[in-house]
Amino acid sequence: MTSNQPIIETQNLSIWYGEKKAVNSVSMKLFKNRVSAIIGPSGCGKSTVLRMLNRMNDFIEVLRHEGKILINGQDIYNKKLDPVDLRRKVGMVFQRPNPFPKSIYKNIIWGPKVNGLKYEPDFLVEDSLKKAALWDEVKDRLHSSALALSGGQQQRLCIARTIAMNPEVILMDEPCSALDPRATSKIEELITTLRDEYTIAIVTHNMQQASRISDVTHFFYEGELIETGLTESLFTKPTEKRTEDYITGRFG
Repeated sequence: MTSNQPIIETQNLSIWYGEKKAVNSVSMKLFKNRVSAIIGPSGCGKSTVLRMLNRMNDFIEVLRHEGKILINGQDIYNKKLDPVDLRRKVGMVFQRPNPFPKSIYKNIIWGPKVNGLKYEPDFLVEDSLKKAALWDEVKDRLHSSALALSGGQQQRLCIARTIAMNPEVILMDEPCSALDPRATSKIEELITTLRDEYTIAIVTHNMQQASRISDVTHFFYEGELIETGLTESLFTKPTEKRTEDYITGRFG
């Protein structure tokens, strides 16, 4: 079931790194149980925008922004909103797998434990790993180091670790760029399954990937959101020439 009300919405979002303007007046919506792909050439602002959605950019001192970012209608920069609470609702999976140097089991329970969430450890570990399509591969070595897993398994573990926090939204910043084709295929299959429970936004350079897994695509170019549309329509009948030029390989 999708909703007409966006879970996340940016309104005229502009972002600067010091004096350099990186993003110009982006208005974008992410809807429940949809996969939204964010595409565009390197340096176009897509990852910068993605990281704004759960305030990961708070740690960059020279960064400032104008405009609004709403989650379920609430301004995420409202002083009453705790950024830690926001990041529980809006999880992030990074470009390269970053498991903790702990056991697979402890990787899953670490976030809920340090955030004081109520959970039953064994159930949480099994449920999260099953949702990340990893349980059958690791169920007999849960107390082994996560660092012994393959790159693709580590990335699925990071997804499971995010799921363990019970988020509404999962942000993915080029989650397959460091993986081989087989591992990439597993992540793509996982994303299409996870859309039933989560809202997902994925930044990707891989246009074929965007066309395979997303419901909606947002095309960025030079810090601006050029075009948004249902993925099939945007890839077959784009309304903007710059979109057509990019998806046909004329630049990028």
